[in-house]
Amino acid sequence: MDTTVLKTTTAPDPEPELRELIQQFPATPRAARLARRLAVRRMEEWGYPPASDASCTVALLVAELASNAVRHGRVPGRDFRLRLACVAATRTIRIEVSDAREDRLPAIPSAPTGDDESGRGLLLVDLLATRWGATPRFPVGKTVWAECGAP
Repeated sequence: MDTTVLKTTTAPDPEPELRELIQQFPATPRAARLARRLAVRRMEEWGYPPASDASCTVALLVAELASNAVRHGRVPGRDFRLRLACVAATRTIRIEVSDAREDRLPAIPSAPTGDDESGRGLLLVDLLATRWGATPRFPVGKTVWAECGAP
């Protein structure tokens, strides 16, 4: 009688190199809030609980970029697009918000005075993101992006 025991081991599936969410939204304040909620939910699916630093940072960045797209980049009848990507190799989360206006590029934030009622959003993006910027989007519009680290 053969007493050979075969043992099989399987390695866990490797983490995908790129996790991604791409979603189109109408250019409304309600949709900007929905974009933030969707980003938090996707971060949770990727292993970052809603109360984690990474998820909170992404939520703030998405909220600011999406609200700017609605407020400053809105073209009647055109949507904005959110792309959220988690790159495992570099442990980076990239947020991209695209709108249909190519003429209103975000300006480098300056320190607002105490009397200013707005103008703090991109300052927040500048503080929270490892890097950020804007690029033209073809055939029309621009994409404002921000990156942050993912522990």
